[in-house]
Amino acid sequence: MREANEERTVGRLRQWLKGKARIDPKGPTAYIAAMAVRDIIILPDKRLRSKSESVKAVDKSLRALVNDMFETMYAAPGIGLAAVQIGVPRRVVTMDLAKKDEPKQPQVFINPEVTWVSDEKATYEEGCLSIPEYYEEVTRPKAVKVKFFDLDLKPQEIEAEGLLATCLQHEIDHTNGVLFIDHISKLKRDMVMKKFKKAAKKTVGGKSLAEDQEPSHHIG
Repeated sequence: MREANEERTVGRLRQWLKGKARIDPKGPTAYIAAMAVRDIIILPDKRLRSKSESVKAVDKSLRALVNDMFETMYAAPGIGLAAVQIGVPRRVVTMDLAKKDEPKQPQVFINPEVTWVSDEKATYEEGCLSIPEYYEEVTRPKAVKVKFFDLDLKPQEIEAEGLLATCLQHEIDHTNGVLFIDHISKLKRDMVMKKFKKAAKKTVGGKSLAEDQEPSHHIG
């Protein structure tokens, strides 16, 4: 009898808690639920070639977009993502170059623009969440200066080199409708396009992402 009473009490408590969660849309539970992993569009989707529009104001919808971008980027996993890759042609980039054993270091770049590049070059093996399971060495300027706005729309400038410089150039390319395969030979690029066009015909309503779980390969 005692056990039955305890079960009824626990049941009522659960119902009460459920009710509280439903009537408190501004609580942390509702906030977390609002964040979502979005589908990443894949080559040869023509939207990847569209030029993104500049952000004029930071409002709730933009902050929600940034939250979703981080959720999507981490889940992929990747170290960078442009809004256009989830079908939103706005000049927004998220990035986190922290290694697996390090605390997260999320960065947001609004309307990023390269203002200077070094003459010295560097070569990295790049991959892209929108071109899954394909990697190729790409040569870019070793160092860059990028101006951008933060989430408070305050102007910022960063000077970067190495992986950060490569990642920034890769993501800013996305906002201009440029893919990393545009920096390789035409022969290799044509082969990649043919492969993904063929795969797209076989896939109906599906989403193909890289199975490689090393985020360092997936710039964005």
